[in-house]
Amino acid sequence: MANQTIEWIKYLTNIPSPTGNTSKIVKEIKKIISALGYEIRENNKGSLIVTVDGADSRKQRFVTAHVDTLGAMVRIIKPDGRLKMDLIGGFRYNAIEGEYCTIHTSKGKTYTGTILLHQTSVHVYKEAGTAERNQENMEIRIDEKTQNKEETMQLGIEVGDFVSFDPRTEVTESGFIKSRHLDDKVSVAILITFLEKIKRDKIKLPYTTQFFISNNEEIGYGGNSNISEKVVDYLAVDMGAIGDDQQTDEYSVSICVKDSSGPYHYLLRKQLTNLCIENSIPYRLDIYPFYGSDASAAMKAGADVRHALIGAGIDASHAYERTHLSSIEATEKLIESYLLSSMMDES
Repeated sequence: MANQTIEWIKYLTNIPSPTGNTSKIVKEIKKIISALGYEIRENNKGSLIVTVDGADSRKQRFVTAHVDTLGAMVRIIKPDGRLKMDLIGGFRYNAIEGEYCTIHTSKGKTYTGTILLHQTSVHVYKEAGTAERNQENMEIRIDEKTQNKEETMQLGIEVGDFVSFDPRTEVTESGFIKSRHLDDKVSVAILITFLEKIKRDKIKLPYTTQFFISNNEEIGYGGNSNISEKVVDYLAVDMGAIGDDQQTDEYSVSICVKDSSGPYHYLLRKQLTNLCIENSIPYRLDIYPFYGSDASAAMKAGADVRHALIGAGIDASHAYERTHLSSIEATEKLIESYLLSSMMDES
């Protein structure tokens, strides 16, 4: 499964999809899943819902991954023709300094550029190393002959145009996947691969399961609507955070026990842990201190579900990210084991 997932990761990361401008990738995923023979519907927010009938439809499961990514918008056109940005999603300017980008105009034309500190040249600015990386100092250098605001506007660039960051996706011989936007296109790729396997192997799930591809997670409300009253378990498949005091690594599936919203459902978490132990799946239990998921957003919106969060371990999250094939495989195995298992009994 994992090799096919890698191909989907490479494909999806190269389709720009900053939050708020996801129609292109949503249309593409809709085409991919429909071609497998599934009925798929799109809600008013632009998310996708695939309902896979199971042996029991009285109690259902809900599994989500998000296709929207970090990005930016044109904040203002500067007098010299360059652009200031306004960030979309929770990241810092230093994470995109020096990155190639694309400006997507409302007329459908695109322009390439580079994200730079205004005081980049060490031959001109003595504060090149110390200047704060913020909205005031960071800018986009457009790859067009434009030297003032009027010339940039003549290109069709306006305030509010979306900016996407080049993913630079690479797969190494040692099994690492390096790219922007592995959060959360790794998970979307995993779900597509599993939907392929259901069809190919004629798998009958024990419970009707809704697969939800959300498109607003990075701004906090991707998968908190369209949840059937029959749904008992809500599983968010997202990224595991790596850093100091974190247990998550790039070689296991990460099971979140608590994020900034609070603890996840204890008994559902224990079921996932037991499935890892029973099936020899490498896993790590972890707390993500500055993190929120579609599952936690659903809880805040009042969903009456048991919620859980798992995912591949992603290094350097919200920057130039990396994971390993081992972590993807472990996540795939846990998702399959869980969706083929009996629903836990809380009595």
